[in-house]
Formats: sequence, structure tokens, C-alpha cells
Amino acid sequence: MLGALLRFISACGGVWSTSPAPASSSAAADHAAEGRDGLLWWRDLARCHAGELSVAIVQGNNVLEDQCRVESAPPLGTCLGVFDGHAGPDAARFACDHLFPNLREAASGPQGVTADTIREAFLATEEGFLALVSRMWETQPDIATAGTCCLVGVVHQRTLFVASLGDSRAVLGKKVGRTGQIAAEQLSSEHNANEEGVRQELMAQHPDDPQIVALKHGVWRVKGIIQVSRSLGDAYLKHTRYNTEQIKPKFRLSESFSKPILSADPSIISHCLQPSDCFIIFASDGLWEHLSNQQAVEIVHSHQRAGSARRLIKAALHEAARKREMRYSDLMKIDKKVRRHFHDDITVIVLFINYDQLAEGRSQGQSLSIRCDLDH
Repeated sequence: MLGALLRFISACGGVWSTSPAPASSSAAADHAAEGRDGLLWWRDLARCHAGELSVAIVQGNNVLEDQCRVESAPPLGTCLGVFDGHAGPDAARFACDHLFPNLREAASGPQGVTADTIREAFLATEEGFLALVSRMWETQPDIATAGTCCLVGVVHQRTLFVASLGDSRAVLGKKVGRTGQIAAEQLSSEHNANEEGVRQELMAQHPDDPQIVALKHGVWRVKGIIQVSRSLGDAYLKHTRYNTEQIKPKFRLSESFSKPILSADPSIISHCLQPSDCFIIFASDGLWEHLSNQQAVEIVHSHQRAGSARRLIKAALHEAARKREMRYSDLMKIDKKVRRHFHDDITVIVLFINYDQLAEGRSQGQSLSIRCDLDH
């Protein structure tokens, strides 16, 4: 299947013809093509303090619920965020606006960038959003059901931190052996009730609730409602005051609860970067529904850097079309009002690590700031 995907992508010129790929990596860095084509937005390649990166996002929902952000500047280093919202875009937009400023503030103290300061930034963002929910509750009660998965990567000096809430995923592509082969290593934990370990964790945390997880239409869900066990937002599953008739019936629980059902405490790993570490793919679950970790890293490894994020999205959409026994070209013609029946919003950031640059303490290019430019 991977071979067919690679042949399909190569036959189409690697990326969409609206933005021809530069001839070399260095030329691509200067080119830094940015553009959009219907429901797709991209930044093909840009230099940052950790190396180079490629970003793309395609809309599947009627209202775009995914958000992404890149900030690269001293003293933090390179920060990347993928925010996959649910029940509306409010929580994802809030996290995209506030998490990195909160991280800057948390890391401004003597500790600098650590797992503790990243956790502090996540919790400050959660508190800020819940305060917004409280203020808007009477006039806009639906905001209490909005939440978002958060996947954040921070490259500070030679250390990579990956923090996650929900089921977005970070995958490292690293060279193995002497043959130039590439291997995938998943860096992030996924907080999804379809994972046995997550169900066991929830049952241990809520021993008096036999319905803390329920199998509904073949999918495990927390309280039969939501797949993720950790998120930012989702106030109605954290504070019983929001479990009232003011929210839509599909979100309502039949009983009150005494402690939060979902958590906003992120899983955080730190990884000391090695010369064999080539790139990291940060993506919302819309990508991983259609591509395996190994397929994704081989697609990136087999082509030039420019357009890598777009190329991954294209491969995922090709798979989405194949599963529905339709042509890729026909899928791309479908309006956003019905596109969600075929694929989710998909956000991809590919960060190419320049190990020598990090080891020598050099920075490449100017400070960088990127946000998705798709209309909501």
C-alpha cells in the first residue's frame, strides 16, 4: 500500500501543481512558499532555530476546528502546536492564542524551559478557558461543551519536549543502521478510550462509576460521549454546574459527579536529540486515521523537504478516497458542508532537525511566527 501511495504522489509531482517544488533544500528555505487552494492551506518550507519546517492544514468540518501555530525565537527556541478542537472551534482557537504566551511567561523564571514549566503553561491555559466559559455561560452555554486536543513540541537547545492532551500524535523519523533506512518512533501518548491502558486508567480513577467508559456503536467513549480522556476545555465533564439543560441533550449526563471526569494534565516527554534524529511529524488524528507511523516517515524521507506537510495530507486524502471507492479528484470537489463524511480536519507540521546547528548553539534565519491562514 505504501508503494502505491508513493507512486501516486510522485506521479502528481509530489505536491499540488499550484506551487512547484524548489530544486533544493536551501533554495526551498529561501522560497518558503505559502498558499492556499480551496480548503487547503500550506507553508511549504521555512527556516527556524531548530532547522526547517513544513506546515499544512486541510478543512474537513463545516467550521474549521483544527488550529496550528509555530513560534521560533530565543530564549524558548522552536515551539510548535497542533490544536484539534471538538464541539466547535472555541477551545482550539483559545489554546492557539494563549498557550505559547503562557509558556513564555512560565519559562521566564529561573527554571527556564522544563517539563514543569510546560505543564504550568497548559494548566494556565485551561484555567483561562474555563474562566471564559464561566463568563459566557448565561449567553453562550454551548461553549461549555467545546474542547480541544493539544499537541505541543518545544526544541530548546538540544532537548525536544513533547506535551499532549488527547489523540494528536508526534512521530520521530530517525536513521537506523548504515543503509540510510528510516524508522518511526512514536513520541506522544494518546489519551483515547479505545486504548486499553486509557480505559484501565479511567476505571482506576473512578472506581465507583461502572459506566465511566462505554462501548457505543463499536467505539469506546468516556461516559459514552467522548473518545478522549484528557483535553483542554470540555467544562461540562469537569464541573457539574455545566451539566444542565442549557447544553445540548447529546452532551448531558443523567447524574451529577463529584470530581472531574476528564483531565487537563498533559503527558510530557523529554528527548535528547541525536545526530540520527532526522525529523518529527506533529499531526492531528485526521492524518493517523489513514496513515501508519511508518508510512508517514517513509513518505517524508522519500521526497525533498519542501511541501512535506502537504504531501502527507495528500497521501491521507488519497487513502480516504480509496476507502470510499472514489477518485481522489472527485473527493477534492466535495464541499466542506459534506466533506466531513470523508475525512476530518487534518493538520501537519514536519520539523526537520539541524543537529549540528543545535549542537553549536547557532540559530538559522530570523525569528519565525506562523499560523494557519484558512478562513473559519
